Amino acid sequence: MDFAFYVTAFVTLFVVIDPIGLTPLFVALTAGMAPEKRRAIGYRSLFIGAALLTLFGLFGEAVLGFIGISMPAFRIAGGILLFLTALDMLFERRTERRQGQADANEDDPSVFPLATPLIAGPGAIATMILLTGQTGGDLGAMVLVHLVLALVLAIMLGLFMAANLLERLLGDVGINVVTRLLGMLLAALSVQFVVDGVKALMPV
Repeated sequence: MDFAFYVTAFVTLFVVIDPIGLTPLFVALTAGMAPEKRRAIGYRSLFIGAALLTLFGLFGEAVLGFIGISMPAFRIAGGILLFLTALDMLFERRTERRQGQADANEDDPSVFPLATPLIAGPGAIATMILLTGQTGGDLGAMVLVHLVLALVLAIMLGLFMAANLLERLLGDVGINVVTRLLGMLLAALSVQFVVDGVKALMPV
């Protein structure tokens, strides 16, 4: 795989997992907690989310094959799902839904809603299956895709650890602007997923 593929993988995972959009929710979910507890929740949620995404990245395509779904078909479905996620980001529905999920849990939010469905949600799972499917079974390329995932989650961890500072710097307006820009980028990438799936199903 060429370098551009891994750049695309990074951008796609970064936009879908959305560390910037999740950081304010992390702050809200851990409001009033001691710094040690906040850090522990951040580490635990990212570890669980990473484990789930790695599992689907490694075995997701095999599961699809077992139930008779081809990768091109899943690529089209995944692209549509990512496009819907992009629409949610552009029109604030994603933030509102996430906030509702956050409000539903007041104790330890590391497993729910942080690890799932906020970090390892349907869009992120579909993205990992799509990206590893594009490696054609190349073990080295699959490892690199998972390293890209680890990089995205490491950035998220850094944002979680600096959550209070980032909240003060960006403010609500700044976070909304960044979220919309990421939504536009995700919409374009999702269309590309659909185009690639259609080409695979009906080669010219």
